[in-house]
Amino acid sequence: MRQLEGQVRIPSGCAVCAVISREGRRMSGEAVARGMVPMHDRSNGLGGGFAGYGIYPAFRDHFAMHFFFRSHSCRRECEALLKERFDIAQAEEIPVRKIPQITDEPLIWRYFVTPLPSVLRSMQVDEQELMVRTVMELNTKGSGAYVFSSGKNMGVFKGVGYPEDIARFYRLEEYQGYCWTAHGRYPTNTPGWWGGAHPFALLDRSVVHNGEISSYDANRRFMEMFGYQCTLQTDTEVFTYILDYLLRRQGLTLQEVANVMAAPFWSTIARRPPREREELTYLRTVYSSLLVTGPFSIILGFSGGLMALNDRLKLRSMVVAEKDDKVYIASEEAAIRTMEPEAEHLWAPMGGQPVIIRVKEGAY
Repeated sequence: MRQLEGQVRIPSGCAVCAVISREGRRMSGEAVARGMVPMHDRSNGLGGGFAGYGIYPAFRDHFAMHFFFRSHSCRRECEALLKERFDIAQAEEIPVRKIPQITDEPLIWRYFVTPLPSVLRSMQVDEQELMVRTVMELNTKGSGAYVFSSGKNMGVFKGVGYPEDIARFYRLEEYQGYCWTAHGRYPTNTPGWWGGAHPFALLDRSVVHNGEISSYDANRRFMEMFGYQCTLQTDTEVFTYILDYLLRRQGLTLQEVANVMAAPFWSTIARRPPREREELTYLRTVYSSLLVTGPFSIILGFSGGLMALNDRLKLRSMVVAEKDDKVYIASEEAAIRTMEPEAEHLWAPMGGQPVIIRVKEGAY
């Protein structure tokens, strides 16, 4: 029977979801996984993933490197390189739960490491730059090793499957964190594979993204001038590198980053007060190649906070709500209501308007 308009649900791309406690109260990954269930149709089983913050308190001062390995020989080769640059406090397989819905998984390991002072001195870099260079080297040399998480006291868990199954596979109910982000992937023009699932992460910054970047080539070429290599077969990867470049290397604020990536139109800038107009003109001129065009909604996770951002035309959905000290962000209200039925102050951010949530200082 032919269905009428309104009887067919056409989801608008992928699903993104997040929850954060302003007081730094830790919660399991089960809640955010539950929030992904009503957005099941936004995914097709080709990618799901989560990022948790505050989940490794026993190793809070170590970089937690999560790896996919093709084989044990690849793992041993990679470990030899790590030992040249880092002190490895602990190395282990990431615990998983074997379930029928998740198949053909690679070897999944994690390493808690600290940079060797002698290496930092010889390379004349700080520990974050050493980690970024190591991640880029490992992920581009084609050795069968892929780093998919590299921050402190946080971790990414992702793979090929529906997000609710990925959560069960990684046993996320056993982790406790003050902030969680989640993603269900509906690939548009890129293949579904373990490394291509979201979140994408570099250091402590992780990104989940719903949309499709039409400016990808311009953004990618600009980032490659500064040593970033986009090799992971998805446009979302460039978001992570843009954010690292602007926040860590250029020292911009989150608001300034939003004004670069989702810059106001020139006609809008012309109507702003003189001081603001000067600042916006500077950002649009200096970082013109980092304007991200096309429909997108992203959630950036970082140590101590979250930022949600829509494209300047708001071509992708995103809603925000609160309850007590928690803030919820998702592609659909149904996801928030599943996590917290009594959520309050629900609203939809305007295009290009960042929503920035920070955890109380000293609580994470």
